[in-house]
Amino acid sequence: MLGDFDLAEDALQDAFAVALERWPSAGVPENPGAWITTAARHKAIDLLRRGKVRREETAGELLEGDPAAGARVSRSHTQAEEEAIALLESRSGSTLSDDRLRLIFTCCHPALNREAQVALTLHTLGGLTTPEVARAFLLPPATLGQRLVRAKQKIRQAGIPYQVPDVDLLPERLPAVLIVLYLIFNEGYSATAGDDLIRGELCSEAIRLGRILASLMPREGEVLGLLALMLLQDSRRAARISPEGGLVLLEEQDRGLWDQDEIEEGKRLLDEALSLHRPGSYQIQAAIAALHAEAERAEDTDWPQIVALYETLLRLHPTPVVALNHAVAVAMAEGPEPGLALIEEIGRHGFLEDYLHFHSSRADLLRRLHRHAEAREAYRRALDLAGSTPERQFLRKRLDSLDIS
Repeated sequence: MLGDFDLAEDALQDAFAVALERWPSAGVPENPGAWITTAARHKAIDLLRRGKVRREETAGELLEGDPAAGARVSRSHTQAEEEAIALLESRSGSTLSDDRLRLIFTCCHPALNREAQVALTLHTLGGLTTPEVARAFLLPPATLGQRLVRAKQKIRQAGIPYQVPDVDLLPERLPAVLIVLYLIFNEGYSATAGDDLIRGELCSEAIRLGRILASLMPREGEVLGLLALMLLQDSRRAARISPEGGLVLLEEQDRGLWDQDEIEEGKRLLDEALSLHRPGSYQIQAAIAALHAEAERAEDTDWPQIVALYETLLRLHPTPVVALNHAVAVAMAEGPEPGLALIEEIGRHGFLEDYLHFHSSRADLLRRLHRHAEAREAYRRALDLAGSTPERQFLRKRLDSLDIS
């Protein structure tokens, strides 16, 4: 409604402050979200009116020395502010069918570059902090923060609308939207920081939005592929954490805890996607996840087929992270030595020097090869990069086991 992220965030924070003052004594309202939205709307009107008064005062001061400049300042802001106030006063609540999906498409407007689209959406929709988003991009937080500021300014200055575009315009925004959904899911599936490994609300929200997107674009193979991938990975959620809250690796998980309904739905969606004969990276990743889901025991996993799928994915999406996953699959299919050779080659380029899973994967293969001194060094580097408590505890245990041996 405001067309301005910063102003909207200020109004929302003011509304939260009022809620913290009133709710302890008055009680939590029946619909807290609607209460907050209404309060934020009133706060936004106040902020706009105060801003208008300040600018009119500025214009008055300028008029004394430069009448033309004063008139320009007054005209440049008054019309936009009056329109925003009128809109806010006319809206008693949101009539949007899905606010979050509209926010995704607002942030993923083609006027913004791809990196800014994804970063801004993760920050505003996914609730990720600037350091968490920066880790997803392997960037310093200060650099990422500057890009977020520029993206917000671009949306305000360009007047980018808050809406899902017409169907014919969806494809140009689709790649960024899919990236956003998957990164939100990934942050939920393996949190970058905090006491919990899994943030279930983010996984569920990414899947929910994926279902809505699939209903909008039922003939898009990559939309179906991404939804299938998220469901197949999410099916393992309950088995990834021990009763004590520790991390459980894939090969050690109790497969009886895997959600079979999600597995069946994911496999069905993957079949639908593949039947469209337009393969893409999400479909390939979903096929890899399906092979894991079909193995009744870890030793039954078809690692040679997974290696072949990663080789196909590398041709479509040749990134260092995909190369690392391919190397790990090779280690599982052919042994730790050839897998480690591939990882060392990736490491020589330095792209993953600050990537936790590069060092933890390398450490694991070194451990399996009984190169304990090198494994300790790699585990320590991984520990330096680990943000979540379960990951740190897991890596410390691995280090302790090497010291004992």
